[in-house]
Amino acid sequence: MTNRFLRERNIIEQVNSIKCKFPEFKIVYTHSRLKIFGKIKPTSRSVEYEVMIKYKLTEYPEIWILNDALKRNVRNEEIPHMYDQERLCLFRPKYGEFRFSDCISETIIPWISLWLYHYENWHMTGIWDGGGEHPS
Repeated sequence: MTNRFLRERNIIEQVNSIKCKFPEFKIVYTHSRLKIFGKIKPTSRSVEYEVMIKYKLTEYPEIWILNDALKRNVRNEEIPHMYDQERLCLFRPKYGEFRFSDCISETIIPWISLWLYHYENWHMTGIWDGGGEHPS
């Protein structure tokens, strides 16, 4: 059930939440935008992924993997759940999976780790077990 009284989180609230849960992340922000830089390692056997999240109030977050860690699999297939093979597809806006009242530290950052986990499994098996829809 959607609560119509939920309000957007402002940038300072987002920054404070991220600093609290991910103090090692670097954050650059203004009153309406933020860029988040961090390293995510989804499992103890994973490589470390350098992540950048761009967020502007009233727009959905965009997520990039900065190091050259994402590769096509041995079949040379495009990586699933990506926009233009550049940005991660973590959620579908039309389903309201991310709301502007959500904390990025509680949604987007954990979702990146989960996406990377499924990416690593796909890379080994050729099967995407993470569910969801591919962006069109």
